[in-house]
Amino acid sequence: MQRMGMVIGVRPEFITRYKELHAEVWPEILQSISDCNIKNYSIFLREPENLLFGYWEYVGTDFEADMQRMADMPITKKWWELCMPCQKPLDSKKEEEWWAPMEQVFFHA
Repeated sequence: MQRMGMVIGVRPEFITRYKELHAEVWPEILQSISDCNIKNYSIFLREPENLLFGYWEYVGTDFEADMQRMADMPITKKWWELCMPCQKPLDSKKEEEWWAPMEQVFFHA
């Protein structure tokens, strides 16, 4: 199992919309997350900085393949069409990234 964290900005004018979307995530999206070996997925919001922090545990064996499979799903594409306009990627992210991955520097069980 691999713990993963990521961060992205959220546009202030879309915070309410983003919360509404995630209060009623489509069942097909939740199933796709599970099917792609993601468990314990959480998104946290930090205001007034307007940052979203995502955390999940990856339980599969090929993260890149699972993420590509998720990205290729038509339901994911529809969901992202709603969510992505709400988000503001960090200036420091790599060109191929949307959410910026974070390094885990501490864990205690």
